[in-house]
Amino acid sequence: MRGRVVAAHGRQYFVEVDDGRRLPCFPRGKKSDIACGDEVEVGQSSADQGVIEAILPRRSLLYRSNEIRQKLIAANVDQMIVVVAVEPAFSDDLVTRALIAAESQGIEVLIVLNKADLSDRLPLARQQTEIFRQLAYPVIELSARHGADILRDQLATRTSVLVGQSGMGKSTLINALIPDAGAATREISQALDSGKHTTTHATLYRLADDSFLIDSPGLQEFGLGHLTLDELELAFREFRPFLGQCRFRNCRHDREPDCALQAALASGEITAGRFASYRRLAGLDR
Repeated sequence: MRGRVVAAHGRQYFVEVDDGRRLPCFPRGKKSDIACGDEVEVGQSSADQGVIEAILPRRSLLYRSNEIRQKLIAANVDQMIVVVAVEPAFSDDLVTRALIAAESQGIEVLIVLNKADLSDRLPLARQQTEIFRQLAYPVIELSARHGADILRDQLATRTSVLVGQSGMGKSTLINALIPDAGAATREISQALDSGKHTTTHATLYRLADDSFLIDSPGLQEFGLGHLTLDELELAFREFRPFLGQCRFRNCRHDREPDCALQAALASGEITAGRFASYRRLAGLDR
């Protein structure tokens, strides 16, 4: 059978197969590199359980990595929705890293500024998101408790994934958009015998026949150790017009003469903050 992974709980998965059933499944073998959203081939090992035999080719894979391990977030997504909030404060660096991960996979990005009803703190949050607006990343302001429906047009005909730090209101947004999300989560948890559900596992919800939304665990970090220097450069969208224009083909954009990126920085076409982020990620500040 073929199916789609709709929940990932460690080495346990919940797969919706072609006939509409949802089967708790385990991977074949000890190694598991399956993500929520993966399309898979499944064999039925018993009346109510399956085994994942193969992962079908992916069109995208969003993940993070550090020196020790990698953590898969979601597969086959078209859009990443980065949820930030007026309160508590959010990390500009984490947002930047998430955008770079999405750019490296050709995934569209939408930034949602949640809790916009907290009007006294909204100006500072807007100031934080301004750099991303200037880079042509769309930013939508809303209150998940009262105005989540404004997102429905952006979610239509796509598979989207919500990412963000803990406390930004992702769960509130999910519950507002999908009233039965809590019931679906309980069903998955019971079927996988995983006890009370927490937001430590990715879950895919169906919004419409052709629209899906993946809720991912809250992030405290977003490692990008899997990206090469070339991939990192390309993921900064404002760098792209200047790439290949340096005097040296292998320019690291550090202290080399006639560096096109350094020239763009000096002219204000690249901001100091974004260039500093690139230097940190490229290991130039060590």
